[in-house]
Amino acid sequence: MRKSNSLPTLIFVVILALGLGLAYSTAAPPAYQASGWIVILTLAAAFVVAYAVKIADQWERVVVLRLGRFRSLEGPGLFFIIPIIETVPYWIDTRVITSAFKAEKTLTKDTVPVDVDAVLFWKVIDPKKAALDVADYYGAINWAAQTALRDVIGKTMLADMLEGREKISAELQKIIDVRTEPWGINVISVEVKDVLIPSALQDAMSMQAQAERERQARVILGDSERQVAEKFGEAAQTYANNPTAFHLRAMNMLYEGLKRDNATIVIVPSTAVETMQLGGLAGVTALTQTLGQPRAAAAPPPAPPA
Repeated sequence: MRKSNSLPTLIFVVILALGLGLAYSTAAPPAYQASGWIVILTLAAAFVVAYAVKIADQWERVVVLRLGRFRSLEGPGLFFIIPIIETVPYWIDTRVITSAFKAEKTLTKDTVPVDVDAVLFWKVIDPKKAALDVADYYGAINWAAQTALRDVIGKTMLADMLEGREKISAELQKIIDVRTEPWGINVISVEVKDVLIPSALQDAMSMQAQAERERQARVILGDSERQVAEKFGEAAQTYANNPTAFHLRAMNMLYEGLKRDNATIVIVPSTAVETMQLGGLAGVTALTQTLGQPRAAAAPPPAPPA
């Protein structure tokens, strides 16, 4: 609601005070009737002047009608009107205005009911059209925004709506701007705040996303195993063509097994044992046990025979 200005009230009080002062000064017995008329005229003049003085704020534009016809667009600042003959039906705010609107239980293109909340930023660029061409431009723009939102939801798939809010906002802005342009209103932007879907559908989508992540994990694991197998095949070909490299690799495997703490046995391929000329598996086991045990003190030499 627009706040009233104090200047007309001040003018009314000043004129009334001057009139009362003049009436008091002429309140002698011969001029009683004249002083009464002074009070009446002063009071009427105060009402007329206070009603004729108008002040519009910097962001306001005022529509003035003279006998029901458009006279002018006033403001900002001080202006005057003719009482009774001229009226001021509209004070138009030209600042950017924010309007929230929503669509409840609206079906998408794939028949999913959704609740969508959005915010509209708009301003009046032609106060004359906004005042004379539409009865209530606030209500008109809200209804235009809601119908446009429902139209866009009905033409959009749920997945596209959840992923492409910027696209929906741009389309809404274009549709609403076309509808409100004849009213002198410019739509600056439209922002889709939230898209709510049924809880059952949320659970189903969560299960679907979890299954998709599990599938991707299995695919990655299988691809890793395939790559490892390919590398093993390449290594086998290298060892087949280079016996020295295979011998060194076998010795390295044996060394890695023997250097562990408390190692008692190492199982190596028989081909590797034969290549290193260490004998059978029993010899390798004995060698491993010997290396794993602490070294004993040297025994004294045997006594010479008597």
